[in-house]
Amino acid sequence: MVQRPPAGTIPDTPGSYQFKDGHGRIIYVGKAKSLRSRLSNYFQTNLPARTAQMVATAETVEWIQVRNDLEALLLENELIKRHKPRFNVRLVDDKSYPFLAVTVQDQWPRPMVMRGARKKGVRYFGPYGHAYAIRETLDLLLRTFPVRTCSDNKFAHHERLGRPCLLFHIEKCCGPCVGEVDAETYQRYVDELIQFLEGDTDAVVAELESMMREAATELEFEKAARLRDRLASVTKVIERQQIVAERNEDLDVVGVADDELETAVQVFHVRKGKVVGRKGFIMDKVEDLDSHQLTGRILEGLYDPPPPIGMPKQVLVPWDPDDTELYQQWLSELRGSAVSIRVPQRGDKRALQDVVAHNAKEELVRHRLKRSSDHNSRAKALNELQDHLGLPEAPLRIECFDMSHLQGTDYVGSMVVMEDGLAKKSEYRRFKIKSGQGNDDFAAMEEVLTRRFSAYLAERELPVAERGKFQYPPQLLVVDGGKGQLGVAVRVLTELGLDEEIPVASLAKRFEEVYLPGSSDPVRIPRQSEALYLLQRIRDESHRFAISFHRELRGKRMTTSVLDGIAGLGETRKKRLIKELGGVKAVKTASLETLQDLSWLPDAVAQATYDKIHSPR
Repeated sequence: MVQRPPAGTIPDTPGSYQFKDGHGRIIYVGKAKSLRSRLSNYFQTNLPARTAQMVATAETVEWIQVRNDLEALLLENELIKRHKPRFNVRLVDDKSYPFLAVTVQDQWPRPMVMRGARKKGVRYFGPYGHAYAIRETLDLLLRTFPVRTCSDNKFAHHERLGRPCLLFHIEKCCGPCVGEVDAETYQRYVDELIQFLEGDTDAVVAELESMMREAATELEFEKAARLRDRLASVTKVIERQQIVAERNEDLDVVGVADDELETAVQVFHVRKGKVVGRKGFIMDKVEDLDSHQLTGRILEGLYDPPPPIGMPKQVLVPWDPDDTELYQQWLSELRGSAVSIRVPQRGDKRALQDVVAHNAKEELVRHRLKRSSDHNSRAKALNELQDHLGLPEAPLRIECFDMSHLQGTDYVGSMVVMEDGLAKKSEYRRFKIKSGQGNDDFAAMEEVLTRRFSAYLAERELPVAERGKFQYPPQLLVVDGGKGQLGVAVRVLTELGLDEEIPVASLAKRFEEVYLPGSSDPVRIPRQSEALYLLQRIRDESHRFAISFHRELRGKRMTTSVLDGIAGLGETRKKRLIKELGGVKAVKTASLETLQDLSWLPDAVAQATYDKIHSPR
């Protein structure tokens, strides 16, 4: 249990504090206007259950002073993202919601489905609940805004062929690949599409209606019919967008439903009065929070980093955060202009928040059903492993190692990690075998385990801040194989003095037998037990991870190019050279003058490229 710092050593200033366990791992991060006042609360009697558990687990507490409350909030967010402390509220639903994105930086921009981190030069709209909703919306809009949706490779392919694809013939693309539209007209289509997606639909509808009437007046009935169809498509999309506020309002509406363990959060993104996207996530309540503190955590999870769709002018929440002015200041800095946080009391906005809260309640019910089965099975698996393998504690961290090669070439090893029964991919590691032992799994396994646990011993001697990727030991080490692989693991741990600290087992593919040190007979874990399923999952995952790394190395080796290894010709220049000359074959036949005529390619590099291509092999 953590000891209270000596009186007078804790500063009475804003800052962030970190509780750490016996291995130096940060298990909780908090912020405070006064570090002295906040930390003193942790050393009182009758602490809430979760807080008491955290204090009992911790061994030390440290803090970082900052100048003001906003800096404390930003520092806390950064430390939580970097260390993912186990006792902080966590987003346990990391579903990556799809956005409708427009690549405005391209010469011929295109709309597409995008997930993940925000990229420069791309406009985002959404998020949507499902990717098919984006594709349905795009399918309707392309008749009105016939921009390309093809990939760059397909665009270049049809550009070389001089023939457009089917979308051009069914009037869902204006054919920029074959020069059927000029750049100015194409850009107008893109601008109008973005304007429409931003919620400004009246101007588009008015223009289409005017053009349709004008065509009818001119007796151009076929053109009028096409415009009528385009107008019908646009109208259908508009009908899908629910109007919930005034036309000039940009706001996010947050709805919350929670129980003792978790909180379901739903957010409706409203732009220009219309719901243009929605997002939901689950927060794991591993720290004791009241409603106001919970609102602050929700805002931090929602807006750090800022959403791709952009920041709203107003955020509607069910409860005020614990420091409304602080959060408003933070959000305003992110937006670049004032952002207000409000709790709606009556009227349309209150009704809208009730709808969002109802969505959150339904999501929590669905998640509870999934949670009860997942959590119970994971806990059961870990407890069964402890019993069957005679471990001193339930193995919250399990590491599994596997080897992969092809007749002794491209030999690699993998290390996969499960924490609390779940894969922790950020802790996965890959090893290239350096010893050149040939087709010898035992020697490869010995090298990988020696490198991994030697690194652990080295990092254990360093200050906590300087420790790296191998700083935490497993509570169970699993090797893929039989008695031979187990013997290698035991020998490595013994030589490093870790045999008493780290339990080890091997899982043989035949009959799924588990071997332990000092026993010639395998441990028979019941075939239908959660423990065996867990071992199988981590073994299969380590095999998959090793195979993927092996294939990656083998692919790189088999795709070496005559252009590799030329001084000054890096990957970027190589790709540009191949693209501009039309392929590797064209580069091989190019004259020295052709290469030197490329303004971006230095003459020395052009000469080196020419010499490499034409040198006798």
